[in-house]
Parts: sequence; C-alpha cells; structure tokens
Amino acid sequence: MRNKSEDAWQILRIQGEFTKGFDTFSELGPCVSVFGSARTKTNSEWYKEARLFGGLISKEGFGVITGGGPGIMEAANRGAHETGGKSIGVGIELPFEASMNKYVDLGVDNRYFFTRKVMFLKYSQAFVIFPGGVGTLDELFEAITLAQCGHNVKYPIILVGTKFWSGLIDWMKETLVNEGTISLKDFELFRIVDSAEEARDKIMEFHKRYINPVELSDKTNF
Repeated sequence: MRNKSEDAWQILRIQGEFTKGFDTFSELGPCVSVFGSARTKTNSEWYKEARLFGGLISKEGFGVITGGGPGIMEAANRGAHETGGKSIGVGIELPFEASMNKYVDLGVDNRYFFTRKVMFLKYSQAFVIFPGGVGTLDELFEAITLAQCGHNVKYPIILVGTKFWSGLIDWMKETLVNEGTISLKDFELFRIVDSAEEARDKIMEFHKRYINPVELSDKTNF
C-alpha cells in the first residue's frame, strides 16, 4: 500500500522533470518533433528519409526534437547534427533501450512518459510522423487530439508514408466517421506525404503563409 510520503516524493520528482526540461529547452527557438519506430534499421528507406528530413528542416532554421533513441529518432537527429542544426533528444528510462543516440547535442532524460510528451508538444511548431508502432501512434493521436480540442496551436501534423498509413486512415473513415465518433473535418488536422522534401515543404508552406515560427516558438497552452 502506498503512503502519503511516497506520493509526496513522486510529486517532487515530477516537478523536477518539468523544471529540468523547461530550463534546458527555454531558449530553443522553433523546432519540429519527429516521431517514428525505434526498430527501424539504418539501411531502411525510412531511416534514410528521416535523416534527410532532419537535415532539410534544419537548413530552414528549425531544431529537430526526437525521443533520443535509435531508429527513426536517431536518423532525424543525425540529419540535424550533420547539417549543423539543433539536434535535441527527450529520452525515457526504458530497460530495453539505450537512453540517447550519439547524434543528440542537447537532451534530457525522463522517468515519466507524460512529462516527456509535454516537452515534445511545448517546444514544437510542427510534428512529423514516420512509420512506427504503438508509441508512435500514441504520439500521433496526442498531437491530433490537442489540435482538435484547441489545447495547442494547430501546427502542421505530417504523416510520412502513404502506403504505411493508408490502412489506418481508411479504418478511421470507414469506422470512426460512420460511427459518428469523429468528423470528416478532423482529417484536415493532418497531411500525408511520401518524402522528406514533401514534409519540409508542407511545414514551410504553413509557416510562411500563416505565422512567423520565431514569434510563436513559445506560444502554446502548456
């Protein structure tokens, strides 16, 4: 049975994670969060695209934020690092995964998934989602939910890989829309592309048309 003392210490640990993250990332400027599978191999098409995207978006003045792990995360950090951009990692303590890949230049580790999510959402002005598993889906739907509910600025949410994501989108349209649990308008909250260049272009089109990313780099509801 838990006692009040244990709960109080947990609150302090949570507060400490937020304080450390906010302090570390307070002067980042505009960034893009990249999500995707930690299991993606370095010779994969998606690893190469994520690495390319990290470099392309860095050249546009955006930092790249990932979970700091291997696979897609490493690829995006690598692309940013290799082009001299800001390569950021928000790690999580897991028994089966190394904390940070070697291409992270600025990072923090988290014990709690929810504190980690806040860092992604607070400091990003776009979200790019490469193929991944349940963790990637969790991050994708978190971003969509906050945009749908108006709890975050409606920044671009870009899914990379039409073939990979089409089954999910078809199910959402055929089941969720038909059941009335979402509306067709919700599909306007994200875009699907097939390349790093297209993902970069969608983000830049949005920011050049609607906002100055530097001015809004700290204007979220978190």
